[in-house]
Amino acid sequence: MKTRAAFLLPLAALALLAPAHAQTKSQTLPLYPLGHPTLQGQNEKEILTPPNAKPGQYFNIKNVHNPIIEVFLPPKEKATGTMMIVAPGGGHRELGWPNEGTQIAQWLNERGVAAAVLKYRLAFTPGYKYTVEGEALQDTQRAFRLVRANAKDWGIDTKRVGILGFSAGGALAALIHMRNDIGKPDATDPIERESCSPNFVALVYAGWAPMEFKIPAGAGPAFLTSAGLDDAFHAKQTVEYYNLLFDAKVPAELHIYGHGGHGGAISERKGIPFGTWQVRFEEWLADLGYLKK
Repeated sequence: MKTRAAFLLPLAALALLAPAHAQTKSQTLPLYPLGHPTLQGQNEKEILTPPNAKPGQYFNIKNVHNPIIEVFLPPKEKATGTMMIVAPGGGHRELGWPNEGTQIAQWLNERGVAAAVLKYRLAFTPGYKYTVEGEALQDTQRAFRLVRANAKDWGIDTKRVGILGFSAGGALAALIHMRNDIGKPDATDPIERESCSPNFVALVYAGWAPMEFKIPAGAGPAFLTSAGLDDAFHAKQTVEYYNLLFDAKVPAELHIYGHGGHGGAISERKGIPFGTWQVRFEEWLADLGYLKK
């Protein structure tokens, strides 16, 4: 089917997200080797807002030219073998790195799920012609390949690799849900021989500019959530994507809340129901068996 579309946490659990000193040690891997033909502006510095963020402080990242994944592995005694690529949002202009990235990784680790936070190239980077369906999607595909190439070392099951995307990152989750492959066996780069197909996807208040949708046969199950009328643009697109999945007979779970606005990642939201979307997400993961070893 083809169509066109416009492209709480309990307080105790919040403690998992804030203190930088409590975070699991991470490792950073570049998506591409230096000099790779896809890379531009490799010598330019990223721009942080605010420029000198304190540990644990919210900040955004702009001017990304050297995409990476920052990998967080759960304690071995908790590890389930499941991994999620986490794609932060920011309107393809910036990335909300802690609240929709590294803090989410910490939350996943507490549940035995490994995480790779994706720093992808941004379509609205001044002076560059990056696009969502070009470089940003390419970075997302490469992240899946890189994770699977390292799966044995990280204790990851290559059949339990998904993506959790927020806002603009949710657009990337939808894109890779539809546009993926099982690997390129003749590629000289061994990483390109790995599959970039997600086993499952999650879209949180996702939104996108006009693009063509075609749900492939055998697409993995999906979890979708958004606030309602006070985030109508993203709610409508979330429902439209759910309907496409439903018509394609792809298992999908949808949660649209009465209110809650846009953004916020995992936060208490003054106790409103949208503040518990992550509980529904955890239940969904458990239902699919991804929280079992």
